[in-house]
Amino acid sequence: MIDDFCASLGEELRKAAAQAPHRPFVRMAAGEWSYSQFDAETDRLAAGLHAQGVRRGDNVSLMLPNCIELALLWFALSKLGAAAAPVNTSFRGPVLADAVNLVQSRVAVVHADLLEAWQQVRGGLVSVSQVFLLGAAQPPFPGCEPYERLRSVQPDSETLPRPQVGFEETCLLLYTSGTTGRSKAAMIAHRFVLAQARGFIKGLELRPDDVLYCPYPMFHLDATVLTIAPALLLRSVAALGERFSVSRYWEEVRTLEATVFDFMGATITMLWKQPPAAHDRDHRARLGWGVPLPSFTPEFEARFGCRLVEMYGSTEVGAAMFTPLDAPRRMGSCGKLAEGFTARLVDEQGFEVAVGQIGELLVRPEQPALLMQGYYGMPEATLAAFKDLWFHTGDAMRQDEDGYMYFVGRRKDMVRRRGENISSAEVEMGIEAHPEVLECAVYGVPSELTEEEVMASVVLRPGASLTESALAAHCAARMARFMVPRYLRFLPALPKTPTDKVEKFRLKEEGVVPGTWDREAPPSGPA
Repeated sequence: MIDDFCASLGEELRKAAAQAPHRPFVRMAAGEWSYSQFDAETDRLAAGLHAQGVRRGDNVSLMLPNCIELALLWFALSKLGAAAAPVNTSFRGPVLADAVNLVQSRVAVVHADLLEAWQQVRGGLVSVSQVFLLGAAQPPFPGCEPYERLRSVQPDSETLPRPQVGFEETCLLLYTSGTTGRSKAAMIAHRFVLAQARGFIKGLELRPDDVLYCPYPMFHLDATVLTIAPALLLRSVAALGERFSVSRYWEEVRTLEATVFDFMGATITMLWKQPPAAHDRDHRARLGWGVPLPSFTPEFEARFGCRLVEMYGSTEVGAAMFTPLDAPRRMGSCGKLAEGFTARLVDEQGFEVAVGQIGELLVRPEQPALLMQGYYGMPEATLAAFKDLWFHTGDAMRQDEDGYMYFVGRRKDMVRRRGENISSAEVEMGIEAHPEVLECAVYGVPSELTEEEVMASVVLRPGASLTESALAAHCAARMARFMVPRYLRFLPALPKTPTDKVEKFRLKEEGVVPGTWDREAPPSGPA
């Protein structure tokens, strides 16, 4: 079943360019592109890619920061029936080589700023034979040509074939790992992108006059499927930041005239903890969406004059839950299941848990291609993810009697301490409630009593004088005794991916180091 949008991204773009040729589509600090300009440029790039041998079913690796070329190449490839594989720009060494080799790209587009990382692994790339370099005039090695070469072909009936691309064909490969294990590339179909965008519009009650702002990388679901695609269907504006910056965030929101913005738990906390300013409400933003909602949500809304809503989504399932905008807020809830999905919560043996109990979220689509098509080149991982004909998200949740879901944490991000399962996310929220804490990461470290102890790495606000013992007292007053971290470690910054997700595996590998504060350590002093 196809809804009232077209079967493919290319078709939908052509339709939008015909209906609203002069309306702005993509807006960035570098400029603005109308629907007709964007459509014409993607035709030109599609012709250039086809001239270089890119064909239907091919994958093309894109190692680019957020820039208009990345968005253009995604749509150009989709018009050919090929797929864009945007690479996480933090990938280096064997992780980078493995990610590119996995999707079997013959052609790649690389930004000059990332060329050094590419050069380091070039000898280990088994399929890439041609690289187009963006941002530099002099290609440094054989088989490398300037990006402008892709723009040198005039699109016409001979140079630009227009295949009838099916809605189930892959248009995007999004990497879902690479920091904790081998990268997996989720196969995203045209139907996934367009149906998810339609559900997103409905779930957040988006309007044609909205400007949808995302400061996160385009190798992430948020920027592509949940920002560019909804804007396309609405014939509205996708406003893309180059990168998240806490100091420039509201300035960029104002400059791009954003009305809807995307947040993550860490980023919203950092914005909140900036000193109040007279221009805090000097913007057009009316709605922010993300996960999780912090405890200071009402105060944030009052200060910045916009509403925050929590939802749930992932690369593999898209946006699957929304908080009803016309219902009273239920703090901690990511809303109800969206139309088109069936879900259940199960225990470790796969049996459904009772209402109110924590279980892993399993999801099943009620429409074709509403979930990812699988992991490219990884049939065993795909089979494991879809065990018992349900997609296993790996996320722990609980459900109340009214059908509202509450995200507890990643099943792998739970700490098992003396028989208790502790949500890292809940402990983090408690710690970050302290006004002198900027952000933190909570994780388990080995215990001499078997199982684990709770440890937190904490970043304080500039000028803070908070001590570890005072922070521990703060935790003890706000959370169950077994949740209070035993170990506290103050750091200048947390290790993160380009999508601002904390790389907890690095912190876990370091574990308890000299200087780590131990709540159970005997008091020091003279005997």
